[in-house]
Amino acid sequence: MTGHSIRISFSIFVLMNDEVKLYIYSADLTSELNLPYVDGGIKAGFPSPAQDYLTESIDLNKALIFHTETTFYAKVSGDSMKDAGILNGDRVQFCMNGIYTDGDIVVASMDGNLTLKTYYKDSEGNHWLVPLNEAYSPILLKEEMNVQILGAVELLTRQKLRP
Repeated sequence: MTGHSIRISFSIFVLMNDEVKLYIYSADLTSELNLPYVDGGIKAGFPSPAQDYLTESIDLNKALIFHTETTFYAKVSGDSMKDAGILNGDRVQFCMNGIYTDGDIVVASMDGNLTLKTYYKDSEGNHWLVPLNEAYSPILLKEEMNVQILGAVELLTRQKLRP
């Protein structure tokens, strides 16, 4: 096996009110990386030999990238989404196509700065960007604000457990 499933094409550093820093990366899909795949599942009970289950391989580009032209990655620095399980140092994959629904965790641009929040539309038609950490306040989106929701988070990855 050679190559990597994802190469960093470019990066952008953005800071939003000292709450969350996002380092944005695009996906490079020019290479394949087929890895052994345990298609029978991994038992959380009685152990069994893994070699018996290695019948397929998986290309992470095909398995994890749902919208090839609009998929981006961001490394999160901050704690405003900790109650959603998004922690400092995590990486999120999001689709930058502007499609999102109520309750989605989204990447939004506010006056040119990016932030990661949960999008909600209340019963009165108000739009909100809500941090999932009680230390931060929800943001009511108003017409005079320069806000664009870029897309919804599709995948979360955590730093590896060991080197």
